[in-house]
Amino acid sequence: MIDHAHDLASVQEATERLLTAASALDNAAVAEPSRLPGWTRGHVLAHVARNADALVNVLQGRPMYVSGDARDADIERDAPRPLAVHLDDLRESAARFRAEGEAPADWARTVELRNGVTDRAARVPFRRLVEVELHHVDLGVGYELEDLPKEFTEREIAFLTERFSGHKDVPATTVAADDGRTWTTGGGAEGPAVTVRGPAADLLGWLAGRRDGSALTVSGGPLPALPPL
Repeated sequence: MIDHAHDLASVQEATERLLTAASALDNAAVAEPSRLPGWTRGHVLAHVARNADALVNVLQGRPMYVSGDARDADIERDAPRPLAVHLDDLRESAARFRAEGEAPADWARTVELRNGVTDRAARVPFRRLVEVELHHVDLGVGYELEDLPKEFTEREIAFLTERFSGHKDVPATTVAADDGRTWTTGGGAEGPAVTVRGPAADLLGWLAGRRDGSALTVSGGPLPALPPL
């Protein structure tokens, strides 16, 4: 069951962790490469801030972004800013998202995100949580996939396996964590069913495009190639 109020509280906690980590940087560190190809840490911080405003747009019934080009241009514009400006922007955009999330609303309604994707409004806070948590890892400042809250890791694995379920390029796949939890995904591609097993953090890293899957054990065939998120 989706609990948007619980997820809003989790977003606030994750944002505070991100702000604390980012506050330990300096302007030179912000300009250094992040773990995302072609992006500095400044790009990551700018994206996290602009995503908060984009999700406010979603909750208010407006397009998430004016266009893909406009989204990219905003990130490029904001990436080179000094650390202090990034921190203020992160706080202020997070406050706008929190205020929108706390306003009375029909959380059962359907909202539209990018590229025609739709979802229930109640899942938007979790989508924001994904952005904050995974991009905190992307900064490369000591916060790793293993440090993510267990509840978040489990839910994001479930979300991503659901997203790839039935995908035409992914064979039927069982995703199995070492602690016994399992999920199924794929099934749209021909070929034998496979099982991908390993620590939950490595499974999430593979599903989310943050790790190459080399730490995972695969049986029944090769490690499936996942489509980009």
